[in-house]
Amino acid sequence: MATPDKVNAVAELADDFRGSAAVLITEYRGLSVPQLAKLRGEIRGAATYKVAKNTLTALAAKDAGIEGLDDLLTGPTAIAFVTGDPVEAAKGLKAFAKENDKLVIKGGVLEGKVISADEVKKLADLESREVLLAKAAGAMKASLFGAAYMFQAPLAQAARAVDALRAKQEDAA
Repeated sequence: MATPDKVNAVAELADDFRGSAAVLITEYRGLSVPQLAKLRGEIRGAATYKVAKNTLTALAAKDAGIEGLDDLLTGPTAIAFVTGDPVEAAKGLKAFAKENDKLVIKGGVLEGKVISADEVKKLADLESREVLLAKAAGAMKASLFGAAYMFQAPLAQAARAVDALRAKQEDAA
């Protein structure tokens, strides 16, 4: 029979799953409490990092409509519930894992689809949302300048042709 604490924990985790843009699952075996606190601080703003029991996490994921996490929920598991930019959170986890080899990125869920550890690392290699938006805005601005030039070019050519004709008539007269 389920205890009220476990029922509340599953409900809270299910709410976290539903309210997250992405979920990144890690194994934290061998990390100390200060190291976990440092990791939480590094991804704060992009994600919340929680240690949870695998059985409760599996029940919460199923309750939230997420399937296929059973293979990732083995060993000591901690979950980054991403509320901000998934790329930023993945970068934070990857950078921390580079410094602390005991943190293992197992995989996660992005847009309702289960992703592997390699896909999380590829996500971390992407540029942040702000950089991608700035590049897109720059490309659009360049296209607009090109279009404006194309519209002005015939007018400028016509003006030069009229000026050349006027100068030719003045020379003939």
